[in-house]
Amino acid sequence: MVQIRKARRSATKLRLLLPGPSGSGKTWGALSIAKGIGGRTVVIDTEEGSSDMYDHLHEFDVVDLKPPFTPERYVECITACEEAGYDIIIVDSITHEWNGKGGCLELVDEIARAKFKGNTWSAYSEITPRHRAFIDAMLRSRCHIIATARAKTETAQVDEGGRKRVVKLGMAAETRQGVEFEFDIVLDLVHDGHFATVSKDRTGIFGGDPKPITVETGKRLAQWLAGGQALPSPDETLIASVTQTIDSAGNAEFLDRVAARIDALVDAGRITSVQQRELTARIDLKREQLVPAEPAAAN
Repeated sequence: MVQIRKARRSATKLRLLLPGPSGSGKTWGALSIAKGIGGRTVVIDTEEGSSDMYDHLHEFDVVDLKPPFTPERYVECITACEEAGYDIIIVDSITHEWNGKGGCLELVDEIARAKFKGNTWSAYSEITPRHRAFIDAMLRSRCHIIATARAKTETAQVDEGGRKRVVKLGMAAETRQGVEFEFDIVLDLVHDGHFATVSKDRTGIFGGDPKPITVETGKRLAQWLAGGQALPSPDETLIASVTQTIDSAGNAEFLDRVAARIDALVDAGRITSVQQRELTARIDLKREQLVPAEPAAAN
């Protein structure tokens, strides 16, 4: 019998992907978000126990996933974590399922040699359903899923007036092409310091300039998942506070101190250079308003 129910966001589980290059803070970001959401957390660690280095960030358990990194072993780990009653599963990382030792790309070569006379295209007919089963295990999980993926610079060759030139297109996750479409949120980590840009966001709570990934990010997601309005991001709250301080300034010396504080916030990574320019322009405008008008010349 077909059942029809009322839509409710509180029935939604998080499906988040964090791609990033080495050193960009994938594990750190995943654990920070998990802490903000709250609940029992487990990390499926394919990185030789690297998650253990972050035990000061958040209380969590670990499943050490060793080669071969077949899709079935990932599914087995996800199922075991669900049955153990965890609320949040961090898969760190999904890259190994695709191009790690015993992952899909190695399996394609093995199957091609054994069954299809080296024809890898034919071998994909067997690998694709196995890879799909792994993706479905994440999407259908009753737990929140935070997945990380290694990323590398994607380039393309362009022709400019008969001359070939290689241009950078951005970062691409090292996994099967199109995986990012399966997730509700994709936050691309851009550099050390745990900043991310948004390439996909069904929640509507991200966007704009690169933002730091922190525990507050997880709290905002938890609020949204619970069906409420998203909490304002820390930088939005901070910008509003600084703006109010500028507008209420009574003298130029106070504005100088505010400008120095803004520089310190940029150095600390709490606001972006774009936000700095906007606030500096507001300070300049306020300075003009504080300058007393010239007395009118006598006739």
